[in-house]
Parts: sequence; C-alpha cells; structure tokens
Amino acid sequence: SEAATASAAATASAAATASAAATAAAAAHYRERQAGRRRLERGSVSASRQPDPSVPPSDVSCSGCGAQLQCRDCAAPGFVPAEKYRSLSEGPTGVAGLRTAVCQRCWLLAHHGQALGLRLPPEQHREVVSAALRRPPRHGRGPLLLYILDVLELPDPVLPQLQGLLSPDIPAAGLLVVGNKVDLVPADSPGHLRRLRGRVMAACAQAGLSGTPLVDVRLVSAKTGFGIEGLISRLQRSWRCTGDVYLLGATNSGKSTLFNTLLCSDYCKSRAPDVIDRATVSPWPGTTLNLLKFPIINPTCDRIFRRQERLKEEATKTEHELSSEEKKYLNNLKKQGYLVGRVGRTFQRQKSSSVFEFDPDMLSYSTDEDPKPSPKKHEEKEEFTHNEVKDARWCFDTPGIIKENCVVQFILQVLNLLTEKEVKLVLPTHAIIPRTFILKPGMVMFLAALGRIDYLEGEKPAWFSVVASNLLPVHISTLSNADAVYEKHAGQELLKVPMGGEERMKEFPPLVPQDITLKGIGTTEAVADIKLSSAGWVAVTAHEEQELLLRAYTPQGTALVVREPPLLPSISTIRGARIARSAAYRTKRPPSLVENLKTTG
Repeated sequence: SEAATASAAATASAAATASAAATAAAAAHYRERQAGRRRLERGSVSASRQPDPSVPPSDVSCSGCGAQLQCRDCAAPGFVPAEKYRSLSEGPTGVAGLRTAVCQRCWLLAHHGQALGLRLPPEQHREVVSAALRRPPRHGRGPLLLYILDVLELPDPVLPQLQGLLSPDIPAAGLLVVGNKVDLVPADSPGHLRRLRGRVMAACAQAGLSGTPLVDVRLVSAKTGFGIEGLISRLQRSWRCTGDVYLLGATNSGKSTLFNTLLCSDYCKSRAPDVIDRATVSPWPGTTLNLLKFPIINPTCDRIFRRQERLKEEATKTEHELSSEEKKYLNNLKKQGYLVGRVGRTFQRQKSSSVFEFDPDMLSYSTDEDPKPSPKKHEEKEEFTHNEVKDARWCFDTPGIIKENCVVQFILQVLNLLTEKEVKLVLPTHAIIPRTFILKPGMVMFLAALGRIDYLEGEKPAWFSVVASNLLPVHISTLSNADAVYEKHAGQELLKVPMGGEERMKEFPPLVPQDITLKGIGTTEAVADIKLSSAGWVAVTAHEEQELLLRAYTPQGTALVVREPPLLPSISTIRGARIARSAAYRTKRPPSLVENLKTTG
C-alpha cells in the first residue's frame, strides 16, 4: 500500500508538471473571456468609476485588505473610484478622510460577494510576509508566530516553508500552531479532537521547524468562536505582552476571520473595536493583500483575574439562562458548525442593544454605480491617542502564503478557473454532513464534475464516505456509463460544478486518472482518504485484508493525495439506514456542542 501510494504520488507530480503550461494557458484564456463578457454586459465604465492617473497614491491603507488606497489604476490593489477618492481626500480633514474608506474590491466582496479579477504574483505575497518577519525587533525580542492551519487541508503544504520566511539573524521567539475550522468536521468517534490535535502536531514534526520553539497546538473555529477563549488565555499566560504577534498561514486558512474574532475579544485594547475596522473576509483566496494590525492589551494580574472571574461566571450558565438574543445567536452558529464557543469581553461595557441605521439607498445601488455615503452621517472616525499606542505590541494579519511546490500551485490555478458562484459551492462554510455510499466493483462515484472514483477490482462491496461541501452533488454510475454521464452532464445541473454547459467545459481541464491500491482493515474503520484536489475527500472503508483497486480522477494539473491514516477513520459509521434500491445511506448530522456552557440532563 505504501509503495503504491508513493508511486501514485510520483505519477500525480509528473502529470501535474507536464500539464502546467496547458493549465496556466487555459486559466489565462478563461479569465480574459470572463473579463470580456463582463465588459460587454456592463457596457462602458461609468464616469464615477473612472481612474485618474494624475492623482498621486495616498499613504492610507485599506482597512479591509491592507492595500494602499489610490485612484490611478483600477486594476491595481487599493483602487477607489476617482470621484469618491477626491471627495474624501479633499474634505476638511484632508487625506485623513480616506481612513473611513475601503477599496472598491473590498466593498464588492463585502456587499455583493463579487470578486474582482485581481491577483498578486505568489512571490509578492511571500515578500510582504517575509519583509514583515525580518524587521528588527521593536522590543528587543523576535515576534511570536501564530500559524493558522486549515485542518481540512492536512497535511499542510506551507508549514515546511515557514522557516524560509524568517531571518537567520532575527529568529522568532516562538511558534503557536492553531488548527482552524474544526467546527466543520463531524465527530466520528469519542476523542476525535484529541486525534485531530495529534495529527496537527505530527504535521509540525514533519515540517522540521528547527530553531523555532513550538509553544503549543490549539484547535479552534475562528468563525463560531470555539476554542478562542482558551487560545487567548494561553497567549496571555505564555506570551503576555512581550512582543508583536503575526498571524500566518496559507490562503483560505481563516487568518482574517481569526483577526476579526480577536479584535472583538479580551486580546485587544478595549477601544480597538471602535477604532479599527474589521478585515475583509471572503471565500475567494488571497483577499488580504498587505498587513493589518490591532494593539494587544497588556494582561496585568488584575485584568487576568477579572477575565477569569467572567469566564467562571459564564461557565455556570445554562442555555435557558441566556438572553433571547444570545440564544438566537448561538442557534444560528449551531446551524453552521458542530463546535461553538462564546467569545466575550471583560474590559468594555456591553451595549444593551444594537442600533442599526437603515438606509435603503445604500443597500440598493447597482454594481455599476459607486455607493454614495448617507448625507446625514458625518461622524469622525475615532483614533488612538499617542500615549495609547506609543509602546504597544501589535497583532498583525498577513497575506495568505501561496503554496510553493508546483503540484499544489496548480490547484490554485484551477480554483482561478472557477467562477465566484462555483467557489462558493466548492469551499465548505457550514458543518459538513458526511454522505456514505456502498459500491460494488464496476461502480463509479462522481463528486460534481471535479472528481471521480472508479471501483475497478475487489471481492466485496466497500463503503465510500464523501467529506466535502454539502452543496456539491454526488452521482453514482457504472463503469460502462461513466464516460457518457460525464460528457452529457458536466457543466449541467446534475453535476453542477463547473456550470455553464458545453462552452464552459471547453475551458475546463479534462479529468486525468491515477490508480490506487488499498487493503481494508475492517468494516468500521477507513483505510485511507482520497483527497480530490480542492473539492474534498472520500474515505474508503473495506473488509479486513480485502484488496481494492481504484482509479481516481481530478482535473488536469491538480494534485490527488492519498492520506494514510485517514483524518476521520470512523466516518462511515455516521450514517442512517440504507436507502432502498440505492447505493446511498441516509445522512445523519451529529449534534452541535457549545463550549463554556453548563449542560443539563
């Protein structure tokens, strides 16, 4: 099995390298066609969105992505339409008026979920991160690295590259690895979090991070708040306010979401949420383009004591004792994830009610118009005083690191082929509900039109459990019909992604095969995960000592990974009854758990 896995990996690497030029050309061609279609649909660019090359760029950064605000080039980072740029920079406060603005790209991402075709070269992302980490220490000590790792993407491909970003003369004071997105992972057995933490620690050991002491490994959900209070307590106990902290990680690992969560917690200065805007968050990779930061609060003995008292008091509450607003908020989070946490604030008085100003004109503007601020709202943005930040330690959000090795890079190029709607379908944002199927030799499984697994040889049926976005369809067919199904339904509603019919599929790379041999270890424990590029994975469970010959397909230029041991070995047991005259089992959603809340019954 190990030899077959190594051979399969080598085959995937060779295939990916050979198809690099074709994939890159297809990606560029498709992006150009998409841009042309948008230009035809929109007609000419409205005057309010026109750039003005005569205006020099500002020294103010976009609060959403960190890019330098400018109105000279609409295709460059930080672009603000010239009319809006002038109205803000020529006001009574001068260029300081731009501090209330975000760039056009962040506005469209936040309000329309629309991603502009703006991409920085991978080396530019790395240069920004490396330059920040190689700065001379401001407080006589190197920074603490808070590395954010997506547990769904284990083994993490960027972690081994981390050492190359650091300066040999200014070593990092420590490394704290955070396994994020655990809220999306179903609990396949008791102690699954302990097993996940062990897998993250094993990834750290394999990365060979010599010279950077590993402080701890924590599992969190930056989105639902699970594990965040424990992470803050760990940071305040071990790091206190010794130096700066950098959030690092691959694209789409959840750094900006964690940045926003920490910004509204006990980790930042009490006025920071009123002064600093939240980072822009979207499913589109590479949203953050430069550094964002907030000042870290000094965890004095008194503050730590008051914080611990708050946590103890909250831990004694049951869900019935929460306010109606808190219950509604928690119920919404429980729909999104299996693990939920309550992130509170000790050092700032909570507002009794939230007041929202409703302005229908702001919510109904066309994407071809530039939104105009409400004329009745002219509040000055709060700023820190000099004394508040003169000796502050800062927590920095950084651009996502693009994977360096060629095989994984092409995964990102294929993601570039996906439209905004397709990206939202492929990347899971809610708790993943496993879907299990029992297949006989000669049967085929499609995961949308992004992946395919053929069961070629085996003595008995085997179980195939899909762990992927709930919005991606799974279709079961036979070997004799599989090619015809793909030809007919790729780009159509049955397979859903990609979408756009025959013309769309002409731009999309063909599926290429890779043979895999596995040996079963029992009917309740998966032997391996077959990771289908960025679409998700399929856990394979087979009878003990039964040999399986499979053939897996992914888009040309992407990596197919056989992960042994599997991330969730008992995943096939999370299922309902077998559906009559079908290969599928009914799905079963494990219950959600709320952290720091007293349970009853």
